[in-house]
Amino acid sequence: MLIDTYGRVATDLRVSLTDRCNLRCTYCMPEEGLQWLAKPDLLTDDEIVRMVRIAVTELGVTDVRFTGGEPLLRPGLVGIVERCAALEPRPKLSLTTNGIGLRRTAAALRAAGLDRVNVSLDTLRPEVFRTLTRRDRHADVLAGMAAAAEAGLAPVKVNAVLMRGVNDDEAPELLAWAVERGYELRFIEQMPLDAQHGWQRTDMVTADEILAALHDRFTLTPEGESVRGSAPAERWLVDGGPARVGVIGSVTRPFCHACDRTRLTADGQVRNCLFAREESDLRSALRSGASDARIAELWRAAMWGKKAGSGLDDPAFAQPERPMSAIGG
Repeated sequence: MLIDTYGRVATDLRVSLTDRCNLRCTYCMPEEGLQWLAKPDLLTDDEIVRMVRIAVTELGVTDVRFTGGEPLLRPGLVGIVERCAALEPRPKLSLTTNGIGLRRTAAALRAAGLDRVNVSLDTLRPEVFRTLTRRDRHADVLAGMAAAAEAGLAPVKVNAVLMRGVNDDEAPELLAWAVERGYELRFIEQMPLDAQHGWQRTDMVTADEILAALHDRFTLTPEGESVRGSAPAERWLVDGGPARVGVIGSVTRPFCHACDRTRLTADGQVRNCLFAREESDLRSALRSGASDARIAELWRAAMWGKKAGSGLDDPAFAQPERPMSAIGG
């Protein structure tokens, strides 16, 4: 079990497979990209599967989500999914992706055992997509989402970040589009995880603003805390359901009290919070011949020291040195 001093139990593991990405989203990294991790620093496929196995069989993890960077850039992704799906007990397996490579990989990932996907899409307008991502791949993302739905990677969840003055007028259109296609839309407040450290609270489109825009067009009925559990998204039924929309207010509506996540970076570091400035090195133990029991012990120690909250409201808050692409947000 991965428990902290506040009694929270981590059962949800986020595994970053690479820090590389084929987009350059303005809220994540500069146009020229970043200095990527060297290949020897990355966990191998075998090491990733071993870490997931330890988490599932020794530490009580039940849900595993593969992230990046962009996880579809990992050459061994399908094999990793297949091997993790064969674990006993079998964890639920999901993937967060920008969707560009989904059209060619969705069927293979489903056959390997992947259960569902989260796809990032911030706009329905190709020209705004180019502005936000600095790439002309909007059509590829839409095609990837359709392929995921066809392959049975359902429900397809759509993650959208609204940027003031760029796409902050699109919330109702995005929701109508998602409902029509059977996708579940989740708006995410922009978080201080950009490599440029240019995030400003005053520039962020808040959860309250998003909900106000949606209420102008839709009737939203809250599902309530009993249904939400430890999920990061508050969810509402849209016009009576069954369609739902979620809002993840990481900054203005923090949910730290119910957090059940542990994170493994692509280079084998445990992060007990998305906004933590400290990491715990498991790669060294892994490569020095440590037993599963010893690695599990180190992992438990890393989670035991988790803080009560993210610290975003503390005037002394400082962003993590490593950006979202390296953390595996």
